[in-house]
Amino acid sequence: MKDLFTQLITSIGEDPNRPGLVDTPTRAANAFAYLTSGYGRTLEDVVNNALFPSDSTEMIVVKDIELYSMCEHHLLPFIGKAHVGYIPRGKVLGLSKIARIVDMFARRLQIQEQLTHQIAETIEQVTGAVGVAVIIEAKHLCMMMRGVEKQNSYMKTSAMFGAFRNNVATRTEFLALLR
Repeated sequence: MKDLFTQLITSIGEDPNRPGLVDTPTRAANAFAYLTSGYGRTLEDVVNNALFPSDSTEMIVVKDIELYSMCEHHLLPFIGKAHVGYIPRGKVLGLSKIARIVDMFARRLQIQEQLTHQIAETIEQVTGAVGVAVIIEAKHLCMMMRGVEKQNSYMKTSAMFGAFRNNVATRTEFLALLR
């Protein structure tokens, strides 16, 4: 990847041997590897058996989970937060694992719509929950730095599964808890 960044720097008309750029290909390769580190993670490693028996049947909500991802269309970041809710069915997921699932998918080349769906689908799969809801709100640098250059816009996406999709009262409770 280092060689590719050297080529990229050269192709824009810069000198990769200039003092400020000499180490940039290595730094950029390391940064890009980190920003896309979700490809090197598996769900089993992320969850790490942190699924616990529980009699709880009430909604669990984790809100304001910071996320950083890369737009697959322009390779520019989008930055925001995820809100995740689920209604357990006999087992609960360790709290940090919800944020780790968000990170695993966010650290891949991504579109926000798919990211939202992947998180919800995965939490449903892992927990067997009665329902799962995920809302993501993010600012996209591909819209802020180029194209229409709108600085204050952000995108909201949602995925509602099970009771959150089928029961208006459940969905309303989730949305109220986010306020």
